[in-house]
Amino acid sequence: MPAGQRVSLSVWHLFGGSNGPDPVTLHLRGEFVESNLGATEGPAGSVTVRMIAQQFVFVPQCIVVPAGVPITFRITSADAVHQLSFLGTNYGLKAVPGAVTEATFTFAKAGEFKIPCQEFCGAGHYAMRGHLDVVPRGQFASPRKADL
Repeated sequence: MPAGQRVSLSVWHLFGGSNGPDPVTLHLRGEFVESNLGATEGPAGSVTVRMIAQQFVFVPQCIVVPAGVPITFRITSADAVHQLSFLGTNYGLKAVPGAVTEATFTFAKAGEFKIPCQEFCGAGHYAMRGHLDVVPRGQFASPRKADL
């Protein structure tokens, strides 16, 4: 490397990393690559939603899940701590760089839920929004099935 250039590594790396995903390479490999985000239907109709929070967007921004089915959310952050909540419920998740937060929620009936970021994450925080669309079970069609 030429003199005067430095590689900027996150504090996460300086302290030995973790067992979680590397915030720097989230989109490139592993569980949180773009093609693996959103809702995935698994065995026996289970549904897993994978999301990434990053300034100032949730990826994916709109998620469709079935009503009356336990939905396992797995979320991480690419940059800072974020906290999402599903307005109209008492459900929420915190996204932390280098860690995967997992929680299972059941939305009893169809409806639309806004997903704002509840943790101040910078100047664009006010615009960090997502959307959860809960549809009747018979109308849910997962874009892909999980590998069995």
